[in-house]
Amino acid sequence: MSIGSGNSSSNSVPDLQAIVDRVVAKASKGEQIEAYVSRGGETAVRVYEGEVEHFVSAQSEGVGIRVIKDGRTGFAYAGTLDADAIAEVLADARDNVAFGTPDEYAGLAEPDGVAQIPQKFWDDELAGYATADKISLTKELEKLTLGMDSRVRVEESNYDDGWGEVAVATTTGIRESGRGNSCYVSVSTLADDGDETQTGFSFSVGDSPNEFNLPKAAREAAERATRLLGAVKPPSKRTTVVLDPYVTSQFLGVLSSTLNGENVSKGRSFFADKLGETVADPRITLVDDPTNPLAYTATDIDGEGLAARRNVLIENGVLKMFVQSSYSARRTGTKSTGNATRGGFGGTPGVGCLAMQLQPGTQSQEELIKGVDDGVWIQMVQGLHSGVNPISGDFSTGASGMMIRNGAVAEPVREFTIASTLQRMLLDIVAIGGDIDWLPSRAVGLTLVIRDVTMSGQ
Repeated sequence: MSIGSGNSSSNSVPDLQAIVDRVVAKASKGEQIEAYVSRGGETAVRVYEGEVEHFVSAQSEGVGIRVIKDGRTGFAYAGTLDADAIAEVLADARDNVAFGTPDEYAGLAEPDGVAQIPQKFWDDELAGYATADKISLTKELEKLTLGMDSRVRVEESNYDDGWGEVAVATTTGIRESGRGNSCYVSVSTLADDGDETQTGFSFSVGDSPNEFNLPKAAREAAERATRLLGAVKPPSKRTTVVLDPYVTSQFLGVLSSTLNGENVSKGRSFFADKLGETVADPRITLVDDPTNPLAYTATDIDGEGLAARRNVLIENGVLKMFVQSSYSARRTGTKSTGNATRGGFGGTPGVGCLAMQLQPGTQSQEELIKGVDDGVWIQMVQGLHSGVNPISGDFSTGASGMMIRNGAVAEPVREFTIASTLQRMLLDIVAIGGDIDWLPSRAVGLTLVIRDVTMSGQ
């Protein structure tokens, strides 16, 4: 959930800010305190055969407090914003300091002077959208999808939204609050042809439900399933793969762990000791840019309250930097890149990429496919995260898609694996599409063409 900053009066949350300010004001000599509070809600609708199969409308709130003293950290949290409970959480965090392991790098983030980039995170249309209308458009998505092809069944049609408000304050001078909301729809399909069934899916994302493109989502979900009917196991060979935008988004998501400064410092990334070296084809410029308002995970502050910023990770194929939180930066002798992550009030900050984007090319997916003499268009992958080793770079995942011959899409194929190493795949990228797809994830989608990948089928 993206949030706005306390520097914007339209986004600030004064009552939550007051809560964290009061906690931090209770700091004793020699201790650092960070208070983080949040409240939010979500709506989830699932429709099947024209009826609501699942509906959830839930809200939550809570507080998490970190106390650091003499290199030891104590943390406690509670799922309430009751004043007595907050006082108890502070007391528990102080008690837990005694059980903490001394850590020379323990500490809180400090203001670094990087200016925030104002963005729009709160949409009034979404906030006021009626529940009945959310259900209606979910049913409409199912209806549109069923109308695309007589062979298509809808496994489920979904609507999801969420809103959140947060505030953070520290004894080191950070003081931020903000709110945001977001929404998307998705549809999962099944296509039947005799004894065979294939699956498909699609999404539509918007600031409000009024921005959804339901016909496009319905068409894509139907096409993904029907085009795989009659799929066979392909012969094994080395070939060129064309990654569909959704698959590229997953690929970038896997790559993100190798660019995490904490993983690098612990020897959990094959990029360790590669700064300044060519690690990818010169076409590749990879940025983490949560300041891009088109990114689903856009934000103006990170999980510690520092300004989010555009970080160039790989530029023209050269590895430029890793993402850092204040803690990982202290461990590695660098500075925070504004990449602290936080799952909520019940946890302490971690580090990770916030909104990864490849610099796009100019060609459409159709044009890229026309440029491939012999290859396979990868439409779906299975077990991607378990099939990738971020330390060695070994890459192997199950896949399904369409063969490509002489620049034309040929027969559908399934039950095969594609394998290489992440190192080789980055160097073997030969084309990048201009077909940007902003998905409900931390990485953008676009078509990617990679040569010399092992396809193992028959």
